[in-house]
Amino acid sequence: MPPSATAPVDSPPPATPQSQGSLDRFFKISERGSSVAREFRGGFATFFAMAYIIVLNPIILGSAKDMYGNQLDNGQLVTATVLSAAFSTLLMGVIGNVPIALAAGLGVNTVVALQLAPRMSWPDAMGMVVLAGIVVMLLVATGLRERVMNAVPKSLRKGIAIGIGLFILLIGLVDSGFVSRIPDAAHTTVPLQLGGTGHLVGWPILVFVLGALLTLALIVRKVPGAILISIVAMTVVALVIDAVADLPEGAWGLTTPAWPGNPVSAPDFGLLGEVSLFGGFEKVGILTGVLFVFTVLLSCFFDAMGTILGVGDEAKLMDQDGNFPGINKVLFVDGIAVAAGGASSSSATTCFVESTAGVGEGARTGLASVVTGLLFSVALFLTPLATMVPSQAATPALLAVGFLIIAGSVRDIDWSDYTLAVPAFLAMVMMPFTYSITNGIGIGFIAFSVLRLAAGRGREVPVAMYVVSAVFVFYYAMPALGLT
Repeated sequence: MPPSATAPVDSPPPATPQSQGSLDRFFKISERGSSVAREFRGGFATFFAMAYIIVLNPIILGSAKDMYGNQLDNGQLVTATVLSAAFSTLLMGVIGNVPIALAAGLGVNTVVALQLAPRMSWPDAMGMVVLAGIVVMLLVATGLRERVMNAVPKSLRKGIAIGIGLFILLIGLVDSGFVSRIPDAAHTTVPLQLGGTGHLVGWPILVFVLGALLTLALIVRKVPGAILISIVAMTVVALVIDAVADLPEGAWGLTTPAWPGNPVSAPDFGLLGEVSLFGGFEKVGILTGVLFVFTVLLSCFFDAMGTILGVGDEAKLMDQDGNFPGINKVLFVDGIAVAAGGASSSSATTCFVESTAGVGEGARTGLASVVTGLLFSVALFLTPLATMVPSQAATPALLAVGFLIIAGSVRDIDWSDYTLAVPAFLAMVMMPFTYSITNGIGIGFIAFSVLRLAAGRGREVPVAMYVVSAVFVFYYAMPALGLT
């Protein structure tokens, strides 16, 4: 998810006690060197930088089927996505008092759509997301969250992040139709091909290609809200093409671009509360269920921690020792957000690095998050606009997001230490190659433990890593043992 360039911000004049109103005192606006105007500008900037998730999350979740062949309704997914973003961001503003906005996480929604749902029902899958959120809150309450994060080496964490970026990129290529799986009947060992026939043909593919080029060009130019601008522009192009070209039915896939009769409608809360906390364990078993919850937990865990620290540093909220005062409140709200995302069926909600767009406008407090949350609340009534966006106009964002995740992580891997580099490499390539984030994490963890033992450095591996690696070994051995 693309960070925005930070614009220089002039220091505001020092506030006198008389000039400090209740809003200023509650959010510590003057104390942090900001102003109400800057907080409002920052809130708007963050919203427009991350509003693309309103379109993208429903496309990712709505394209998947659960074990019974059921698909989630696109309009209801838009409502769920916006509702969880509005609630979580408002909560972060009021309780955490930081300029960090939250919405459905890219990466974890692919875990839910492509790993959990096919093995169980949608309510079961969302129940596991809620459980992951509860675990996050327990870890924060007991002070274990930071300890657990520290058990995983930085290089392996970055390898996991890169793997998720590659996975997201592949999903974008597949969902757009830019690449497709070659039918089994074809006499070839190549698994993927360009387009549907080995060639790039058709107006929808052109929309995707132009959208990808536009998105990347805007990012290179450091244009604020680049992803959202591209989605809107290519949706307009798709509308024109669909109106003037004679396209066969289903050419656009799940969503055909067409202007809704009325762009405003009442939100559909049909997915709210459609959750089964423990139903998934009955479908896949206790061990696999625990690993699924663990995978969702990890997908949220490190991404949120990195974003919180990154935004906090850019907003100059760190103390002189480099610590983030009040971080436990922020982390606890993040745990609530994960559970809230599952409860709304929008997948786990997590912190967005696009919050740096607001920081670049001068935001330093939770007031900016309150503004962003209120804007998401308004978007609840604009569902028809979101459901008219074809995947070819939205999926270029996945390419950009995938690239930015990779670019922001690959340089932080210690490639000189093979006991770190090899596990990180295996984690990053196994996710897209096996179409599974769980496999990437599991193989990376096992490789790290084994290679450190082989190098005579077994004592450097935290006990928690050995425990989790052993669980993954048993998980992979279950079919051979006749336990699945």
